Amino acid sequence: MSAKSVINKELFTPHDERMLVAVQVKRRTKKKIPFLATGGQGDYTTFICLSVTNKKPSHVSITKVKQFQGSSSFVKRSQWTIDQLRQVNGIDANKDCPEFDLMFDNDLDQWVASSAGEKCTFIQILHHTCQRYCSSRKPEFFNCQSKLLGGNSILHSAADSVTSAVQKASQALNERGERLGRAEERTADMMNSAEQFAVTAHKLAMKHKC
Repeated sequence: MSAKSVINKELFTPHDERMLVAVQVKRRTKKKIPFLATGGQGDYTTFICLSVTNKKPSHVSITKVKQFQGSSSFVKRSQWTIDQLRQVNGIDANKDCPEFDLMFDNDLDQWVASSAGEKCTFIQILHHTCQRYCSSRKPEFFNCQSKLLGGNSILHSAADSVTSAVQKASQALNERGERLGRAEERTADMMNSAEQFAVTAHKLAMKHKC
């Protein structure tokens, strides 16, 4: 079972929640945290998780989850509601990159995802979730690639591709039909010419007999 599946099973399912997406991250800039705050547990792996309650009305949370070195369990360290999220900075709108920032009411976290693809998936699902569940002001997404923010545009693009394919196929059939039509006309002309030739040959043959 993957780490994300274990996180969902151990931390969210027991509270009647389901995890929508998680991204493994490391800090781009280290925060000054007192030794006692970390418990002196050494290195750890961090995940940023997006979850929603199964019961209505739905409540969406963004949770920081850690797994400390030498431990098989995961623990929740910080949690925010989706309405506390103010900004999502994708860092570069022109290319895939693993860096991104999350700004909350009183906090700013600067992250590097384990891969650019994992970060892109997280931002795409986060944006869709915000559009669906944010009850008041929606967070600002900037420096994000348009492909991550345009769920509908993806569908429109697919529809346009299908329409284009149909138009091309229709055009090809029409052209083929025109070619077949011209071929049939040529065949009919050849048949008429052959008939006329046969009639003329027959007349010449009759004259020759006479």
